[in-house]
Amino acid sequence: MSAFPWSGGRLEALLGLDHPIVQGPFGGGYSSVALAAAVADAGGLGSFGAYHLGPDAITGLVADLKAATSRAFAVNLWVPQPGERDLRARKADVDRLRPCLEELGLDAPALGGPYGQDFRAQIEALLDAAPPAVSFIMGVPPRDVLERARRLGIVTIGTATTVDEAVALQEAGLSAVVASGSDAGGHRGSFLRPAGESLVGTFSLVPQVADAVSVPVIAAGGIADGRGVAAALTLGADGVQIGTGFLATAESGASEVHKAALRGPDARVTVLTRLFSGRLARAIPNRFVREMAAFEDQVPPYPVQNALMLPIRRASTDRGLPDHVNLWSGQSAALTRPCDAKSYVDALLEETTAILAPRLGR
Repeated sequence: MSAFPWSGGRLEALLGLDHPIVQGPFGGGYSSVALAAAVADAGGLGSFGAYHLGPDAITGLVADLKAATSRAFAVNLWVPQPGERDLRARKADVDRLRPCLEELGLDAPALGGPYGQDFRAQIEALLDAAPPAVSFIMGVPPRDVLERARRLGIVTIGTATTVDEAVALQEAGLSAVVASGSDAGGHRGSFLRPAGESLVGTFSLVPQVADAVSVPVIAAGGIADGRGVAAALTLGADGVQIGTGFLATAESGASEVHKAALRGPDARVTVLTRLFSGRLARAIPNRFVREMAAFEDQVPPYPVQNALMLPIRRASTDRGLPDHVNLWSGQSAALTRPCDAKSYVDALLEETTAILAPRLGR
C-alpha cells in the first residue's frame, strides 16, 4: 500500500508520476534544468518554461533535461496571439521609460522588431526533440501540432483561466488542463476574453472546470503547502501545479533579489500589472510598479513592452536592486519556504497526507 493514499490517480497514470504534483513552468530564465530534474526525480512533473528560447536552444534544453532525469518532465511554450510579432514600439513607449534608463545608465532600446520568438520554429524544434510532455499557455495550440504530438506519444497540457477555456482545450484534444486561478503568480494565460475579465479565483475555478471537462484537471494558483494541495484535490482536481513555492527553492533560476522579495513583507499583497511585459501578470509591488502606476493603461502590448523592459529588468537584477525587477509571485508567497526542491516535495506529501489520510480511513 502506498504511503500516500491520495496518490495514484489519473494524472499519475497519464504521465508516469508517483505523485500529482506539477512544478509550474517559469519562462524568462526562472526555470532551471536542476529544478525540473529534482522535481521529476522526487516523483512529480518537472517543468521548464521555454517561450523565450529559440529553436536551437530548445533542442539543447530537451537534451539536457533527458540527461538530467529519466523521469517525466514538460517543456512549456506560449501560443501566440494573431499579429503580435508585427507590433512595433513607438517613440512615446521608449520616452516613458527614459527616467529608468537614465537612472541605470542604459541606452534607449531600438524601435525595431520583430520581438519575441517564432512559435512555429519553436514548436517544430520541441516536437523533434520529443520531451515526455509539452504544456501550453495563452491559447489553443494549432491542430497539426496536437496531432503530431499525439502520433509521437507526447502528452499535451493546456492552461485555462475560465471554464470556457478549459472546454475549448478539451475539445481541441489536449491530454490535460491546468485550471489557473487568479491567485497565481506571473502572467495570466487568458485567451477567450481579456485577462482582466477572466479573473476567477482558484477554488472557484477548479470545481467548475472539474465538472465541465473529462480530462485530468490540474489546479494552479495560490497553492503552496499541503493544505492547498488537499483542498484542490477535495474540490475535484486530479493534481496541483505549484509555481511560487518552487520559485523559492534553491534550484530555481530566480535571482537572490527575487527570492528575498518572496520572503519580505511586500509579498503579502501582490498586484496585477501590465507594466513589465504588456501582458497582465501578478507580481510583488516595487518602486517601478508604484511610480509607473499612472501609465498602466498606456504601455504597449506584449511583446513590445516586454522587449523594452528587458534591459531595465536585467540591469536591476544584476545590480542586486529590486526596484525595477519583475518580482512574479502568487498570493501565497508567505507560505513558501527556502529549501531544496526535494525537501519541498517531501513536505507537501507529508502535509497533504496528514490531512487526507484520516478522511480516507488510512
